[in-house]
Amino acid sequence: MNPVVLIAEELAPAAIEVLAHDFDVRHVDGTDRPALLSALAEADAVIVRSATQIDAEAVAAAPRLKVVARAGVGLDNVEVPAATARGVMVVNAPTSNIVSAAEQAVALLLAVARNTASASAALKAGEWKRSRYTGVEVQGKTVGVVGLGRIGVLFAQRIAAFGTRLIAYDPYIQPARAAQLGVRLVGLDELLRESDFISIHLPKTPETVGLIGEKELAIVKPGVRIVNAARGGLVDEQALADAIAEGRVAGAGVDVYSKEPCTSSPLFAFDNVVATPHLGASTHEAQDKAGLAVARSVKLALQGEFVPDAVNVQVGGVVAEDVRPLLPLAEKLGRAFTAVAGGVAASVTVEVRGEIVAHDVSVLKLAATKGLFSSVVEEQVTYVNAPHLAAERGVEVTLSSLAETVEQPTLVTVRGALPDGRTVSVSGTVTHSGARDVLKLTEVDGFDVEIGAEGILLFLRYADRPGVVGVVGTLLGESGINIAAMQVARREAGGETLMTLTVDQALGADLLTSAAESIGATAASAADLRDE
Repeated sequence: MNPVVLIAEELAPAAIEVLAHDFDVRHVDGTDRPALLSALAEADAVIVRSATQIDAEAVAAAPRLKVVARAGVGLDNVEVPAATARGVMVVNAPTSNIVSAAEQAVALLLAVARNTASASAALKAGEWKRSRYTGVEVQGKTVGVVGLGRIGVLFAQRIAAFGTRLIAYDPYIQPARAAQLGVRLVGLDELLRESDFISIHLPKTPETVGLIGEKELAIVKPGVRIVNAARGGLVDEQALADAIAEGRVAGAGVDVYSKEPCTSSPLFAFDNVVATPHLGASTHEAQDKAGLAVARSVKLALQGEFVPDAVNVQVGGVVAEDVRPLLPLAEKLGRAFTAVAGGVAASVTVEVRGEIVAHDVSVLKLAATKGLFSSVVEEQVTYVNAPHLAAERGVEVTLSSLAETVEQPTLVTVRGALPDGRTVSVSGTVTHSGARDVLKLTEVDGFDVEIGAEGILLFLRYADRPGVVGVVGTLLGESGINIAAMQVARREAGGETLMTLTVDQALGADLLTSAAESIGATAASAADLRDE
């Protein structure tokens, strides 16, 4: 009997063809809950889009289930922990829409440059006013790309064909890699001051929310046109509307919003704003690619082959039970390292100390690599694509294992050399509280700490003096940010000090900057260590 593949939503005929020869393909309306649960009883794999909920109940109803496939990028409708607990592989199509998203950004840029939408609306309303809609050429202009992930690179390659000069801001990519793309790396302020057009291609993280706000828009080149087809909230919509009203910004193309669905925004009042309802992935090709990608992944998985887009599978064979608790620790250390370093490292070593090295701990290097890039690239980072992301950015990640320990029975350290010559390190361990594993940071860039490796962590470095803790606490309190834990570490009285705080809510870039400025901090960063 062939394995059963259950298709719960519409899928491209080509995707069904991939499966038809080797599997028993069945169909069900995924929104009909009783029918779905009944059909799952015999399913070896299920393919969904966004309307079908695959939660713990659905997984429990499918005793033969081996694969859940989401024909799209997100996994909001798939309860990944429930699937993982049952040993069910979860796959999606993380690159299916990247071309469509890049093309949408190009389309918005051109539409804003030539007043296409407003001119079309006026003509359809019976107005022939050519002079009113005079635009600008793209050729010869400076285009600033904020974020050089996969979509940012595709956008840059396409807009370069218009004869533009490309600059980019991305602290997590090596200058040599940017040079290969024909892009000059600059700081954010320089990009804002020089660019005639700006297109944003960043993930949404605590540090990128509000990245371009009132302060940044005050220094842009007069007449700049701004495009955001990445994530809502990266640009402060009210601040952008104010800048357009004042004439500092000549126009904007917006596909994403801080709250969606969005039918009301201060940006909608302007003729020189082209606004679309999050259409970045809305092409027939993207939908077809997503279906084909997951169909191929399902086929590979059911045939026992390597699956490139698995999101919850650890590569490298069976992981020893004693090593498993260190996987989330290593990943969170990678995230914390990136935050503390403030940029991508040229090389990273994952050091593992203790009796645990009697086991194969190579998977910890993979977990740390996943953490290094999880908050700095647009696409979903998995155990599978993390090494590829590191290679793309010229980051060499190595593993060092020593049987000796210092204080903890097991210690994991992520240590990296930055392009400017600095060395940064973050260390942690796992302790046990009853049946619960407790993940802790024990060292941050040479400072001894002991704080939980969970939640949202803030790191502030400053010169030791009285009153600093109170200033930070007051500022966060006035902003409605609750402090769950705090620790201050110093090497000597009056010397350099590290304040580490765990807070309950993400901070925007402006608030983090304000906190740093209020105490004269030499460095400030935030790391999101919440469980995914």
